Formats: sequence, C-alpha cells, structure tokens
Amino acid sequence: MEFLHYVVDYGVMAVLLLMSVVVVAVAIERKLFYTRLQVASYADKKTLELQLTKRLHIIATIGSNAPYIGLLGTVLGIMLTFSTIGDKGLADTGQIMSGLALALKATAAGLLVAIPAVVMYNFLTRAAKELILEWEISNGR
Repeated sequence: MEFLHYVVDYGVMAVLLLMSVVVVAVAIERKLFYTRLQVASYADKKTLELQLTKRLHIIATIGSNAPYIGLLGTVLGIMLTFSTIGDKGLADTGQIMSGLALALKATAAGLLVAIPAVVMYNFLTRAAKELILEWEISNGR
C-alpha cells in the first residue's frame, strides 16, 4: 500500500498541477488574442465566434473535472489510511490523522485548481460575448 501513498502524494498532485498550468496558459493565450483582435476584420459573425471560443472548452473541462481528481485523491488517501489501520491492527491516532491529512490535501488541491479555472472561463466567455456584440453593433445586426 506504500504505492498508494505515492499515487496520492505525487500522482494526483502532479495531475492537478499540470491541469492548473494548462488553464493558466490557455487563459493567457485567449486574453492576449482578445486584446489584439480587430473585430472589424471579420466579415462573418460565425467565424468570429469560432475564433473567440477556441480552446475555452479546455478551461471548462478542467474546471469541472479538477474537483473529481481531488476527490479521487481523497478516496485513495482514506483507503490508504484504512488499509494501514487494518494491517497494523491498531488505531494509532497519528497515523490516522496523517492519512486523513493526505486525503484532504488532495481535495483542497482539486478545489484550488477548479475555482480559478471556472472564474477564468466565465471572464473569458464574457469577453468573447462582448466582442461578438461589438461586431454586431458595428455591422448593424
């Protein structure tokens, strides 16, 4: 069961770290694209909308799934704790608390990835809608 400890401590945390890096990278790329965008250069609203919403699904997917990755770490951490208790045949409070702390760390990390991802998605979606409205106003539609 030592393997499970490393999966929770390093595997789940590494996945969540990677997810957070992807979210930040995509959000920065989209924001830079929005600031450089010339709305008037698009003749078709659908083409503009397609360009504005490109890669936003990545942020939304990570924002909605990061808590589940954290929950997976929580479940694995609790399983590890119960397995340790069962193997040793005693209820050492220190071991129980360290196992539960490991589990809660995964949950917190999942939330720390998900919450900013959802906020970034909402800000970027709003910015895209504003740019589409700007295009509609300038084109009389």
